[in-house]
Amino acid sequence: MKQTTQIGATVEEAISLALQKLGHTREQVDVEVLQEGKKGFLGFGARNAEVRVTVKEIVQQQVDQETTSDSAPDVEEQPIVEKTIENEPVLANEDQPIHHEQQQVDPIEEAKEYLTNIALGMGITDLTIDHETDGKHVSFKLSSEKAALLIGKRGLTLNALQHLTQLILNKTAKSFMILQMDVEDYRERRQVALEQLALRMADKALRTRKPVSFEPMASYERKIIHNALANRIDIETHSEGVEPNRYLVIEPVK
Repeated sequence: MKQTTQIGATVEEAISLALQKLGHTREQVDVEVLQEGKKGFLGFGARNAEVRVTVKEIVQQQVDQETTSDSAPDVEEQPIVEKTIENEPVLANEDQPIHHEQQQVDPIEEAKEYLTNIALGMGITDLTIDHETDGKHVSFKLSSEKAALLIGKRGLTLNALQHLTQLILNKTAKSFMILQMDVEDYRERRQVALEQLALRMADKALRTRKPVSFEPMASYERKIIHNALANRIDIETHSEGVEPNRYLVIEPVK
């Protein structure tokens, strides 16, 4: 069986390189995609595509028959063909250590490196990241003199960074991990502010006897407000809208 494993920026590029190496057309081979290519985000997290291309058995038989029917001078060239066939698995084996190394990557350290590179792209050079693990839960504590850039308006940048970093974390993790990210204790301060806002908005709903709506916010922030008012019997809360514009409503009990 004649086959080769090839890496390229995209699947199509990898297939094209493999066909050139094997000397066959697309119709004469079977293609197995081992890994899809990925452009990454802001240049980070990119990876090459990888394919295994195998010459179809009927095509290989035809090649073998043609080789057998050649004249004596051509027979002397057969060892060269056999050497090429034997070398292909060696090329595939050369690629194997790369995958072995990828499997040995610490997912937490890889996520930290990804986050650090994103910060550098934002002009943040003094980022420090401390982490703690508790089962499948991982927490990242970020510190920087430019903390405001990492947090963004109402924590939108922080939420986006947390989402992207969790994707990187779970790319190589053996089991699914949940990431909670904070910058300079922003989330704790935000929770206190939301709980105070919830009480004020509840009082407004009772005073006006009309529903009061909040601005759109992340699900975990809506949950903070729900929990803050959970023991109130004079009002009720519910969420409306569609993500990412889902918002919370407080209504007085009639």
